[in-house]
Formats: sequence, C-alpha cells, structure tokens
Amino acid sequence: MSPSVPSIELNNGVSIPQVGYGVFQIPDDETQQAVEQALEAGYRHIDTAAAYYNEKGVGAALRASGLPREEVFVTTKLRNGDQGFDSALRAFEDSRQALGLDVVDLYLVHWPVPSKDLYVETWRAFEKLLAEGAVRSIGVSNFLPEHLERLATETDVVPALNQIELHPTFQQQATQAASRAAGIAVEAWSPLGQGADLEHPVVTGIADRLGVTAGQVVLRWHLQQGAIIIPKSVTPARIASNIDLFGFQLTDEDMTAISGLDSDQRLGADPAEAAFTQYR
Repeated sequence: MSPSVPSIELNNGVSIPQVGYGVFQIPDDETQQAVEQALEAGYRHIDTAAAYYNEKGVGAALRASGLPREEVFVTTKLRNGDQGFDSALRAFEDSRQALGLDVVDLYLVHWPVPSKDLYVETWRAFEKLLAEGAVRSIGVSNFLPEHLERLATETDVVPALNQIELHPTFQQQATQAASRAAGIAVEAWSPLGQGADLEHPVVTGIADRLGVTAGQVVLRWHLQQGAIIIPKSVTPARIASNIDLFGFQLTDEDMTAISGLDSDQRLGADPAEAAFTQYR
C-alpha cells in the first residue's frame, strides 16, 4: 500500500482522492486486471468514461477487489453523442449498469461540443441525477471559461470539477483560473503530456537531484499546485510509482522552473471546436 493519498473537498462537500487511476485506451478485457493492480497499489479513485468502452472492466475489478464500495471513488463521463436531456439520462443508466453501481461518485460532461449547443440542456439532466441521489457530484471536462460562464448564468448547480488537458507544456492558465475562481476543482488529464514532458532537461535534472523518476516529478508538480491527477499506465511498476509521490517535495525554484515550460501546445482536441460523437 502506498502512502495515504490526500483528498480534496469539492464544492458540495464530497471528498475526492487527489491521485486517481485513469483507464483511457485500456481495452475492456484488460481493464479489470489493470484496475485490480491499481487498487492493490493503493489507488482509491478510478476514472473511466462511456467513450472508453471499458466501464464493465472497471466494475468487475471493483467487485473482485472486495473493497467496501465507499472506499473507492468512481468517475465516469457522458459521451458527446449522448448529450441532450433525455438521452443523457438514458446514457447514465447504461453507464451505471455497466459499472454495476447504484451510485456514481462523479459524473462528467465529457466535452462541451458548442456546435451542438446541448451542454446546458445536458447539465440540467445532470442536476436531476444529483437531486435524485444517483450521483454524488457532477462536473465537466474540457470546458473553457466561456462554457463555464454560460452554465453559471443559465443553470443552478456549479460544477464540482473541470477535468482538462494539463501538463507542464500545456497549462491552460485562463481555464484553470476561471475554474478555481468559480470554486470548481481542476483535474488534469494527460498529466504527463503522454510522456513527452518527461524528457525535458528541467524535469530530468530535478528527478536526478531528488532520486525519483521524471514522472514522479511532474505528478508532484501537479499535486503541489492543488490539481487532481489521473495518470494512466498498465505497467505494474509504473502504476505503483505514479502514486508514490509523498516522500519528497519540490522546492519553489523547482515549481517555477517546471511552470516555465508552458508552450501552449495541446495534445488533444480543441474544446471550442471538438464535435466527435465518441461512438464507435
């Protein structure tokens, strides 16, 4: 078991472990084993999505682990093609059935898809799920400041969390600031920049000095900024090292040096334009 992972309290009082395990691009038939390894390594926060097509594997791992349900925080997300009030409610039931859960800890709108103009209507469905107790908290993913502002003016519940692409070379400072100013927690997807950020001399130099891996340095940088992270790996040693982040500290100089790597180059789609359905 890794050192105890701190939790962050969301704006509705629900606590989320600051380090989670992401299962993006893990085939469903491999997901159960990967999640079981993560739970064994000490993770108590699993992040999946309908668009990953591996919710069943996550659910199987949760049941096989024998852990009490309340000890594992589970996030899933609505596919873009399922946006809309009624369709979002139906899609949630599909996700809940696939996971084998009565209650989902956090449900996210995966992308705003502004060209479809359905995210406000979708959010109202999420508010209904929250009010009914089907979910403990609701949030968004890949929402830019203008999308957050529209939700604030047209709906009632402030998102608990905004999961965004965030790593040293792409920091989205304006989106982070808008989220935090509204009381919305920031969660980083692709926190390691799909590995590319780990090769920068600034990162490797700090890792050498501290006797840790480059990945641990970058993940620690996120934690010290207050971000929630969901690193993904299927390698048992890396699964373990990605949560072993609490035996060292980055200095202010280290933090500043890593923050100076921002190049404004995203790896994923632009949320202002992304309109894929996430069906396959």
